[in-house]
This record gives sequence, C-alpha cells and structure tokens, in this order.
Amino acid sequence: MYLADEHRYDAMQYRRSGNSGLKLSAIGLGFWHNFGSVDPFDNQRAIVHTAFDAGITYFDLANNYGPEPGSAETNFGRIMSRDMRPYRDEMVITSKAGYLMWPGPYGEWGSRKNIIASANQSLKRMQLDYVDIFYSHRPDPNTPLEETALALDQLVHQGKALYIGISNYDPQQTKAIKAIFDDLHTPYIVHQSRYSLFDRHIDSNGLLQTLTDEQTGLVTFSPLAQGLLTDRYLNGIPADSRAHKSTSPFLHEDNVEHTLSTVKALNELAQQRGQSLAQMAIAWLLHQPVVSCVLVGASRPSQLQDNLKAFANTDFSADEINQITALLAKMPQA
Repeated sequence: MYLADEHRYDAMQYRRSGNSGLKLSAIGLGFWHNFGSVDPFDNQRAIVHTAFDAGITYFDLANNYGPEPGSAETNFGRIMSRDMRPYRDEMVITSKAGYLMWPGPYGEWGSRKNIIASANQSLKRMQLDYVDIFYSHRPDPNTPLEETALALDQLVHQGKALYIGISNYDPQQTKAIKAIFDDLHTPYIVHQSRYSLFDRHIDSNGLLQTLTDEQTGLVTFSPLAQGLLTDRYLNGIPADSRAHKSTSPFLHEDNVEHTLSTVKALNELAQQRGQSLAQMAIAWLLHQPVVSCVLVGASRPSQLQDNLKAFANTDFSADEINQITALLAKMPQA
C-alpha cells in the first residue's frame, strides 16, 4: 500500500495561477509520453509516487495521450484507484479536448459535441467525478469561440471541472475567448503553451505579455526542447532520439552545428551555476513571473528527481541573463 511522504510539502514551491485562488506546484508531471499502453505500468506508478512525494500536485493529462490514445488516462485511473485515491483533494488533475481522439466528424476540435463527450470519456477513464482544470487543447478554426467557451462553461456548471484553461491559442484568440469567459463568469485561469530557451515564440508573438496583462497563469510544456537542452546532445544527435526524428528548425542541416555549439555554451554556463543544463533550462522558466507551473516528463523516477534539483537555483544575475540572451539571439525560431 502506498503511503505518501509526510514531508512532501517541505521543498516544493506553489504559485497562484494568475489572479485565481488556485496554487499549482511550480513543477508538474506531464503524461504526454511514457504513460501509454506500451509503457511498463509499474514504472508509471513509481514516477507518480516520486512526483507526489516531492510535492508535485499538478498532473497533466489529455484525452489522446498514449499510445494508444486514451491509455494514459486509463493508466492514471488505475494508479488513482490503487494508490492515490486517499490523496485526491491534494491533487490538481487536468485533461484536455481538441486533438484527434476518435474517428468521424466529432472526434476532434472544439464543438460542444466534442468537448462534452471528451470530458465524459476522460472522467470515466480516470475514474474521477471531476477534473480540477479542463482545457480546450487547441482553437477550432471552424467553430465559433462562443460555442467552445459555452461548452467549457457548461462543464463547470455540471461539476465536471472546477476551472477552465486553454492551450495553443494565439494572443488574439486568447483575448477573444477571455472576453467571452468574463461575460459568462467562467473560472478561466490558465493558458498552457510550449515554451523553452529554444522556443520563445510566445515572447515574440505577444502571448507572454497578453497573459501578464490579463493576469492569467501560464503552464509551460516541452521545457527541454525534446531533450536538446540536456547533456544527451553535447556530443551530437543520437540516431534513436526524438530530436533526431524531429522537424525542428534547430536540427535542419544548416542549423545543427550552430545548435550544438549553443547547447555546449549553455551547458558551460549551467555548470558555472552548479546545475545541469536541464536544471538551468527549467530554472530559467521558473524565473519568469507569469509562469505558474513547468511541466516535465519522465521516463524513470531518477530523471524526475534530477529535474527537481532546478529549485536549488532559480535566480539569474544580470550578466547570466545577458549571456543567455546573446547565445540565443542567433538561434532559428521554432
């Protein structure tokens, strides 16, 4: 029987999501990879236990996470039933709808039909009565924002979600749907976006400033740029890596040499700070005031424990920021 560490809240930081009353663990556990039907279940349990014992309370899922799609939620439901049920009120559990989940015209995007059906399916798979946050996973170009917003608001009124979030919306879409949420008094509190040292598109497109102005929390994913911001790539791109198979502009044949030299320079700075490159990359995100939570993945408990050491130093001197800015200035845009 799993018993949580009684000191689990001693070291973790907790940050309010925007101007809401909800605090998120500054590092959250993402289920995008390593929690599907093809992954060892006992390892999944061990990762979840390690996360919770370290004070992680934010567990991020989506309807289509796997493979197979839906299997991450199913496995999480098994872990909840077996181990975590006594701790449900200490956890922030999320899901999302929007990407392709089942065949036919209703299995993706942002219609009321898809969102309500997706939420019901997710709750059943996870063996939950409600999620703490339910996200629109991406904007739907063919469905009015009002329909998507009303469907999300309905989930709150039905008691199936406590809060609402959006993900992968641009600044204009974010402003537009927030105005609808404001009129409905929907508890919209968080935006989830890809963000890292190597992917700062939300800086350049204005989303970071929009969220700051609107006092909306930011949850970031892919903080290590598919592993590029780790020591795994200091000597080249392994053929079996996800990065090797990526279409990222960083790995275009014209950019690989510069990307790897930048990785090495960042690693040298991280070592001067007493951190691994991955720890510094996470610390850089935690340094941003608008960031409520940085999502990390893990293929094993020890990897998660290493990433948690980012908390040892989340302060950056002006000189360090200038060095990082100069190194990144010539990088291609994601």
